[in-house]
Amino acid sequence: MSEIALVTGASKGIGASIALQLAADGYDIWLNYRSDDAGAQATAVEIKKKGQECTLLKFDVTDEEAVENTLSPLLEKNVPFIVVNNAGFARDSIMMMMSSGDWSKVLDVHLNGFFHVTKPVISKMLRKRKGRIINIASTSGETGVAGQTNYSAAKAGLIGATRSLAVEVAKRNILVNAVTPGFIETDMVNDLPVEEIKQQIPLKRLGSPEEVAGVVSFLCSDKASYITGQVLAVNGGIHT
Repeated sequence: MSEIALVTGASKGIGASIALQLAADGYDIWLNYRSDDAGAQATAVEIKKKGQECTLLKFDVTDEEAVENTLSPLLEKNVPFIVVNNAGFARDSIMMMMSSGDWSKVLDVHLNGFFHVTKPVISKMLRKRKGRIINIASTSGETGVAGQTNYSAAKAGLIGATRSLAVEVAKRNILVNAVTPGFIETDMVNDLPVEEIKQQIPLKRLGSPEEVAGVVSFLCSDKASYITGQVLAVNGGIHT
């Protein structure tokens, strides 16, 4: 029986690419998504083509009760070796125009979502004395971005949580790291001036979801067994 990787927000984009890469690495996938049934099912088909099992888990990571009701029965039987906290979204606006709802929702998804999903799994990981937690943060959490005060705050908080949790669980051989993508070819850049942005990136191009997935794959491998509490950037050199 294969080890399991739980990936949140994995119906499309970076999350789907991570799920597919980990399936290629030999992991069965618990694929979480909130509403995109078609995307989740299409990703599951591709995972199964790679010879791995895929369990679809439809819940909103901000809904603690829904997370618990979904994960608890599964965790009684199996414990994932990997958790990738990828679920997230942006609601951009300059601070003086930002609603309290847009502020709260963005923090809720990234920070409370991380907490709701990770806590029940890591409790089981501690007993098994092994595991990997990978948090998908963002370059926005490392450097200031106008119009993203809420998103930057959420991602910076996720980086801080990564570092603290890494220290807490290291003695049980659980490694916790963050990956910070820059501008990646996903739906999140559809409304941005992409050609202008490319000129600001030393590599002069956007990254691909597969390039982010490759770094996650590395962090989950034996080659990264002495890496924890770190932040690995995948940003084409736009921030160093």
